[in-house]
This record gives sequence, C-alpha cells and structure tokens, in this order.
Amino acid sequence: MRGLLVFATLFVAALCRETFVGDKVLRIIPKNEAQLSFLKSMEDMPEIDVWRGVTEVGIPVDIRVPVQHLPVVKVHLQSQDIQHSTMIEDLQVLLDEEQEGMESAARFAEPRNTDSFDYSNYHTLSELHQNCVGAEPDSQTVASFQIYSFQDMLVAENPSLVSKIVIGQSYQGRALNVLKVREAGFLISSVRTEFSTGGSKRPAIWIDTGIHSREWVTQASGTWFAKKIVTDYGKDPALTAILNKMDIFLEIVTNPDGFYYTHNNNRMWRKTRKPNPGSSCVGVDPNRNWDAGFGGPGASGSPCSETYRGTRAHSESEVKSIVDFVKAHGNIKAFISIHSYSQMLLYPYGYTRTPVKEQAELHSLAKKAITDLASLYGTYYRYGSIINTIYQASGGTIDWTYNQGIKYSYTFELRDTGRYGFILPANQILPTARETWLALMTIMNHTFKNPY
Repeated sequence: MRGLLVFATLFVAALCRETFVGDKVLRIIPKNEAQLSFLKSMEDMPEIDVWRGVTEVGIPVDIRVPVQHLPVVKVHLQSQDIQHSTMIEDLQVLLDEEQEGMESAARFAEPRNTDSFDYSNYHTLSELHQNCVGAEPDSQTVASFQIYSFQDMLVAENPSLVSKIVIGQSYQGRALNVLKVREAGFLISSVRTEFSTGGSKRPAIWIDTGIHSREWVTQASGTWFAKKIVTDYGKDPALTAILNKMDIFLEIVTNPDGFYYTHNNNRMWRKTRKPNPGSSCVGVDPNRNWDAGFGGPGASGSPCSETYRGTRAHSESEVKSIVDFVKAHGNIKAFISIHSYSQMLLYPYGYTRTPVKEQAELHSLAKKAITDLASLYGTYYRYGSIINTIYQASGGTIDWTYNQGIKYSYTFELRDTGRYGFILPANQILPTARETWLALMTIMNHTFKNPY
C-alpha cells in the first residue's frame, strides 16, 4: 500500500512540474580571448541556463537553452563565429527517464531499516506533495520525509554513535538537520534544537551536500556516506581512529527548500526559495552568500541570475545557520562542501588570486585525494585553487571557512564532465559515492594526522 501511495504522489507531482521539452544543452569550447569574453557576457542572459561556466580558452562551457530561445542564442554564437556541439538533444527525455526510475523504485515497500534503504536511487525530501494549485508548500505541509526519515532511522539504530542536530530552519520552515558521528559509547539525545555538540567540542570534520539543490547526486552520495561511516566504524582502522579522536558533522540536504522544489516544480532549480523584495525572481545562490569577498566578481547583483549573491552576506538562513554553528563550535578542522558536476577538487581562494598560506600542502593533499579516488574506477579529476582551476567566484563557502581558520577547506565537483550534467543517471550514484569516499578518507585521515 505504501508503495502505491508513494507512486501516486510522484505521479501527481510530475503533472505539476515545469517541463523542458526540446531544451538542449550545448557545449561550447572558446578558441580565443575574444570568444571567452563574449561567452562571459552571455552568462546572465535570461534566455540561457549556465550549467558549466566560462573558465579559460579551450575549456568547455555548457549551457541549457530552452527550445523557444534556440534561434536567438544560435544567432548570438554565430555572430562571433563560435561553434557548438549538442550534449543533450532533449532534456525532457532524460528527466522522464529519471522520473520513471524513481516511480519504479517507489513501488517497493518502505525500508524497515537503513540496511534495506535503496542507496542506488534518487529520493525525495518529503513524501507529501502539493497539488498543482499551490506551487509552494507552507510549513504545515512538510510532515513526512524520506531522506529525513532515513536520518531518523540511522540515529535510532546507532544511538551511541550518531545523533541529529537541528542547526536552524530554512526560509520555508524546514529543519536544517546535521548528523553528528562520534566515538561510540557516548549516549546523546537524538534531536537538538540548539548549537550543542553533546559534550566537549572535540576537533571535528564538516561535510555538506546539496547546497545547490539540482545537484542530486550529492544528496544521494551524502546519504550513502552516512551509512558508510556507521558501517565502517570499528571495522576500518583509519576511520575508527579518526572517530575516536574527532567528530564528523554531515549535512545531507543543505538547501531543503530548493531540493523540495526540484522534485515538485522545477528540476533545474539551483538557489534558495526566499522571495527577493522588488523582484519577481526568487532565491539566492547560497554559494555566493558568504562573507568572503562578498559582492565581488563572480557573483551577480541581479535577483534573476543563477549566481545572485543576495542583499547582504549570510542573508540566507541556510547559510547563516552553518555560519553560527561553525563559530559556536570553534574547533572544526576540515570543511568539505560537495557539489556537481565537472569532476574537480578545489581549495581556496575563489574571490582573489592571492594564494592561501598553506597552498603547497592543500595542493599536495588534493592531488593525493584525487589519485586515491581514481584508483577505483579511473575517474579523472582536475584539482587546484578555485580561481585558477575554474573561475573567479566571490562569496563562496570554503573561502569563508578558510578565513575562519579551517585550513583543510575543500569543494568537490562530482561526476560527470557533461554527458548528463546535473541529470546523472541513478546507476552512477553508487560508483560516484564509493570513489568520492576514498578521497574523503584521504582528506580526513590527513586532517587527523596533522593537528593544528
């Protein structure tokens, strides 16, 4: 019965969603600085959605173009003799396949425990969906959760190892849940609503996924990471040694309002869901909202832009809650924020070309991490500072955390390199999570062995 109800809600939600029939994802490889500059000027065009931004000559740029805007965009490109190829012929075809996979998985019975949870499929935040009349739920609508119920099951199964901390609320009133994993034997209350760390503030590692809501492979990987940690504790000597001395904090759904919206309204939604005064455009890019070069190049002042920075640093509760938690904790030693796509491992800075003091160490550690990642399936990652590897971006997460004294601050960009982009097939979730875990362990082990 439960499977039929979930299937029905997914089916109804599908009828409410924005569709992308005929939308194409174009790949452009700029050949010179003039083309690079022209493409940069196109990034805020309302007719396109930038999937992979402008970096440097010879590096691909991916843009989604709605079918009705294709003629205009092609004329723009042709005016500068800019050639393109088509990565995705019809975006809706991929979205339909993705939805069919979720509906098929939803027919099975609800998992009784985290061992039977399906880590190889994408999952919703909430099993309650608005009907087509209301595009946004109010706080009373959000009552039954899937990823959130997974978190509760994990805590219930491992009460001496895992606890759940509620560090704040999203704009729409959703709990900002963080799983805390620490040395077994410390029984901790399973739900907190204040900045408590359950005793002494031991050195800690922070991992977050899903700050950009459409990057579904990150939330799926975060769920797998949570199970991996509790499964391997006491079995993997390296992880056990880390947890015997350090805590791990894991925020799986960092932007829950946006994530809910991707499942119920617009699969391609990236930002938060807070209205912007004086504009019909909604949301802020939560990875441009931090007080690190805030308002500088690489972030937009237009509320309609996908990289809109907001009216002030930390204006978004989803960001401010992490800021307050990090400051109150005061002993976080590594901060890892996980995105997709492009297959990169990045460290600060993004807002300035001034190298960080420990650049040599961070670069060497990134190289080792991506080497370990590649050892499983051969997946190739680029690595380096944000500004030198991709582009200048102000107001970013790990620039702020590094400036707070968290030396080991990294951002991952997971699979792939553009064949599917943000619509990574579910059959790549587990390979992505498994290979990323190897890199995470490299960074966490280095942090553990190099206290500061």
